[in-house]
Amino acid sequence: MSALRIVMFTTFYPPYSFGGDAIGVQRMARALAARGHDVTVVHTEDSYLLLGGKVQPGGGADGVRRIGLRARNGFVSNLLTQQLGRPVVHAARIRAILEERQPDIIWHNNTSLIGGPGLLPMGEGLKLYEAHEHWLVCPTHVLWRNGRELCDERHCLKCQIAYRRPPQLWRATGMLDRGLDEMDLIIAKSEFSRAKHREFGLTHEMEVLPYFLPDVPKLAEPYAGHPRPYFLFVGRLEKIKGLQDVFPAMDRYPDADLIILGDGDYAGELKRLAAGRQNILFLGRKTPEELDAYYRGALGLIVPSVCYETFGIILIESFRLGTPVIARRLGPFPEIVETAGGGALFETEDELVAAMRGLQQDPGRRAAQSAAAREAFGAIWREDRVLAAYGAALARAAHRKGDAALARRLEAGAFEAG
Repeated sequence: MSALRIVMFTTFYPPYSFGGDAIGVQRMARALAARGHDVTVVHTEDSYLLLGGKVQPGGGADGVRRIGLRARNGFVSNLLTQQLGRPVVHAARIRAILEERQPDIIWHNNTSLIGGPGLLPMGEGLKLYEAHEHWLVCPTHVLWRNGRELCDERHCLKCQIAYRRPPQLWRATGMLDRGLDEMDLIIAKSEFSRAKHREFGLTHEMEVLPYFLPDVPKLAEPYAGHPRPYFLFVGRLEKIKGLQDVFPAMDRYPDADLIILGDGDYAGELKRLAAGRQNILFLGRKTPEELDAYYRGALGLIVPSVCYETFGIILIESFRLGTPVIARRLGPFPEIVETAGGGALFETEDELVAAMRGLQQDPGRRAAQSAAAREAFGAIWREDRVLAAYGAALARAAHRKGDAALARRLEAGAFEAG
């Protein structure tokens, strides 16, 4: 089977990225390259560097062609894109890349600062937009109003000012709707996210396709270097991740520790809030292998986010290793946890403490949730399962577009493992 030519656009991409969304794009790009496809990822290095990011180590040969865009004046380039909704500085380079690559599929991810809605009509090929965030309906991406509360109705101008971002006047012009009219497939990462897009005014149809992870050939040995039972938090240390709400629960729960793996802008304040609590430990970033061991050794993973996530990749990271999850009853977490049967949900501090106690004091319950988590991961979120669903969705989109040749290639297993 001949390789498909795929060009992916995204604002952030490793090693110029902050976290989960970019890793998800990279994981997809690598999975497609591993299936023999010609994959090019185009992103903007300036956006990451202007936000204070430092180039992360790692990478290496993975079969993916990465093109990082830089402008002579990165600030001006980003400001023009943010304000005008089009790739003002990089338009000629993007057109040249598309002309050279002649893609069968143009795959848009977070296009906010690489080109905005003005990028979407560019190029020929089957086009899809994958909504890793809520940027399509929220200028700040996260539906977290004024930086302090869940958003339940639009106050976008005041909210952007609260975030110290210039208002995007193009959002009132219909430019985004016209750009999305060019898409052959628009993907939401969860049923919750699809409903939230609709609630906030998106009229285009979305298809739900989740994140995925490759299965582990052999489960890691549980981490044995910690002397006490522990619960785990993994992720960027930001206020919207809700970790600060867990600290009072740990005051009431002396029987286990809380190990925190990750870093971020809110780390200093979290460490200040946790000062004096002997059962809360900040251990920073870990390698993937170390992370797997910490997951395996934990009583459970605590996911206390206070904002509307689009999915929650760390839940299936935990499920993959057979570790139950205790997640806030918010956003997409209930549909993931309840579908898997691999954990518990909480709204109050009392419910969080009760869920922790249930996992630690009832080994049978934990074992059952662990087994359910592993089984659900294999059936729903494993790489081969999700890639097959993507191939089928893209084949249907190709038929709708009238590209029967591309549809046949996709139906013949172009997204299946070789």
